[in-house]
Amino acid sequence: MLWTVLVINVVIFVGEFSAGLWANSIALQGDSLDSLGDALVYAVSLLVVGRTLRLRAGAALFKGVVQLAFAGIVLAEVLRKLVVGPSPVSMVMAVAASLALVANGTCLALLTRFRSHDINMRSVWLCSRNDVISNAGVLVTSAAIAATHWLWLDLVFGGALAILFARTGLQVVGAAWADFHVPSPTAER
Repeated sequence: MLWTVLVINVVIFVGEFSAGLWANSIALQGDSLDSLGDALVYAVSLLVVGRTLRLRAGAALFKGVVQLAFAGIVLAEVLRKLVVGPSPVSMVMAVAASLALVANGTCLALLTRFRSHDINMRSVWLCSRNDVISNAGVLVTSAAIAATHWLWLDLVFGGALAILFARTGLQVVGAAWADFHVPSPTAER
């Protein structure tokens, strides 16, 4: 199942990032980076399935840090676009986000039954949940831009994505940090 969602997220990243460049959309580019991060964390999750709590918590810490890094990247791009001005193409945004929403909805459905297994699987599920939220948000943003021609909505949503990534990253790091410091049952006392 993790292999399936990893491949889906690599495909989403390539498609959405390309569409984001074409549409000049921070919302799409930020959403695509989240899919790249998910692919990375799914790969790490595959390495630690069935391993010790400390290793699984370490993988979750990595995932939390990746979410925080992407929050910083998206926020930096928002700030850059504030200077140079946005000019997203709403139709390209809508098509790309629609396709990504279907793919990420599939990933979320596949992962839902595993979300309470441990912090590693919980963090994987949270990443997929964020993807669905992001895709839906890009759709709403693209519709609002098409209706109002207010191009700055792309920046507003990009900033909201950065906040969502940061919040999730902090949640995962906090939970993983606690598990990471649980003594191993075989550790000497």
